[in-house]
Amino acid sequence: MALPALSLSRSPSSSVSSSPVDRCPRSTSTFRRFGSSFAYKPAAGICSASQAIELLPSLCPEIVVRDAQLEDCWEVTDTHCSSFFPDYKFPLDLVLRIDRYIALLSGFSVPPGCMRTCLVAVNSNSVNNSFSIERGDPRDAGAGFQKYNLNRGSIAGILTIDTVADYLPRRGPLKQRRTGIAYIANVAVRKEERRKGTAKMLVQEAEVRAKSWGCRTMALHCDVNNIAALQLYKNQGFKCIRVPEGAKWPEPKIAKGVQFSFMMKLVPKI
Repeated sequence: MALPALSLSRSPSSSVSSSPVDRCPRSTSTFRRFGSSFAYKPAAGICSASQAIELLPSLCPEIVVRDAQLEDCWEVTDTHCSSFFPDYKFPLDLVLRIDRYIALLSGFSVPPGCMRTCLVAVNSNSVNNSFSIERGDPRDAGAGFQKYNLNRGSIAGILTIDTVADYLPRRGPLKQRRTGIAYIANVAVRKEERRKGTAKMLVQEAEVRAKSWGCRTMALHCDVNNIAALQLYKNQGFKCIRVPEGAKWPEPKIAKGVQFSFMMKLVPKI
């Protein structure tokens, strides 16, 4: 079982539900927005819709996208595993989470000149429960005492982006890594947070990050049976790339029999 590596932030100094779908076509459709407007003057004593809506609680929580921090590690791991491996039962689900947690902590190591970061969408309206893990004697602060803070309940979704090019075809006879391409992976949204635009916000922030790294292109692999994810990426400008027949391009290995569409998008210069 090999997945694109999860990773915490390594920046410069400064799951969407699935359903059956055919393979992605070579071209995408352009959608136009239509709208209408009208004027209405409410009668005296009747409040307008804009006034009434202020009396109601917000339907969509406030989502903020940022780089993952050390205390987010366990919740990032849990979001990843619950989205990609929802059917795993105890104790296998616990073993998987520990494995992914260790992989996340070791994600700092990238080849020279490459970048990698994990973005998290934080729900500022959720109740945040934090707990800590202590190691050593707290009375001996200078004798190796360590305290790790972990958060739970605030992360709505995750996404990793890197320029390592592990899942891109190598270049030339020397099989060199491709440069200038930001690769998106591990896009996952908690079940209770879906249908709120969280994944879209993560992808848009990933594009901002790719641009700041000087990348000219973004790439990803998407399960051909995940119609919601395919539509999301198409709406964000990604197009399916036809893989040459017989070519052995690298792909993520999530489960046996899973087929992927390889998608790319040019990063706007402005």
